Order: sequence, then C-alpha cells, then structure tokens
Amino acid sequence: MKLYGYWRSSAAYRIRIALNIKGLEYENVPVHLLRDGGEQNRPEYLALNPQARVPTLVDGDLTLGQSVAILEYLEEEYPSPPLLPPDPPGRARARQITLAIACDIHPLNNVRVLKYLETQFGATQEGRDNWYRHWIRDGLAAVEKMVSARGPCCLGEQVTFADVALIPQLYNARRFRTPLDDCPRLLAIEQHCLKLPAFDRARPENQPDAV
Repeated sequence: MKLYGYWRSSAAYRIRIALNIKGLEYENVPVHLLRDGGEQNRPEYLALNPQARVPTLVDGDLTLGQSVAILEYLEEEYPSPPLLPPDPPGRARARQITLAIACDIHPLNNVRVLKYLETQFGATQEGRDNWYRHWIRDGLAAVEKMVSARGPCCLGEQVTFADVALIPQLYNARRFRTPLDDCPRLLAIEQHCLKLPAFDRARPENQPDAV
C-alpha cells in the first residue's frame, strides 16, 4: 500500500490517521505541492490522480483519490477497528461532520484557491490570510454545534470519521492563527485525540518530508 501525500496537507493527514488506527502498513510517498511549480502537476503523478491533488492511495490494483472516498474504502475493505458507529443515525452524523469539513471548509482554503485569489484578484498576503481565517472560523463554529456534548470524541467514546477530519482542520486553523475561543468542545476533542498514538504519528511534523 502506498500513500501519496504532502506532509502539511490536511486531506493526506486524515488518511494517515485512518491507516494508523486500522494498523495498516503503508509506504509514504511525498508529493511536494510547492516545489518547482508543484510535483502534483508532473505527468507521472497526473497518471495516478488527474485532479493533481493529494492524497492518492494505491492498494494493489486500486488507485484512489479524494480523502473521503479513501476513508470509505478503508472502512469497507479493512473494517476493524471501525471508524463509523454501528447504527445508521450514528454513521450519518459522522459523515455529516466529515463532509462539513471536507466539502465546505477545506476546499475554500486549499493552495490552488489561495493562489487564484492572489493571481486573479490581487489579494495581498493579509487578504489571503483573512479569507482563510474567516471560512475556517465560520465552518468550525457550525461543527462545534454538531458534535456530541458527551464523551472525548466528536460522537462520544469512539473515534470516527468525524474526528479524523476534525483534527487536521484544527491544525490548519492554528497555522493561520485562527481564533478558536468559541469552539471549546472541539478543542477538548483535539486535546484527547492528539494523545492517541495513531493521531500523534500522523502529525505533519512527524512525517519524513516535513520541512
């Protein structure tokens, strides 16, 4: 199994957490998103992932992009330990939080969007950072209301997709000095999860390509 990713990519971070939780061995293949115009744009990588994004998972004959699709694949192919609750309402709530982060918060703040704001609309670094912070804070404020009021994780006692998506997004928030004082429940979940070995090993600064 190979995971193509970038050490600071929150989408790749999600998959590292999931692989670690499930105890799956994998080769970490770095794809530098900034060097030489972005290694994700090289023909050999585009042959794996036509979207020119990370992560990409290769498992046998399967080559798969999009982090949420990868999470779903891992859950079906390697179901133990599970990352979704056993009941349909619980699974739906886990997916709701995951998609709120992966589809509504993260896409507005990735590298290609920030570059487009700069090159096409003349956004300054301060303007880009304010854009970033606005959408993260707006999205996480909503997620704060979605998570359970009980238990150490997003939906109680069990780590789910929701936690796997949340922790990398909080890492991004901290990178851009986003105020998080109105998200005390999310911060408590973060504190718990980062003590777990699977989350700790997946931290960006613990990756071989970290700079």
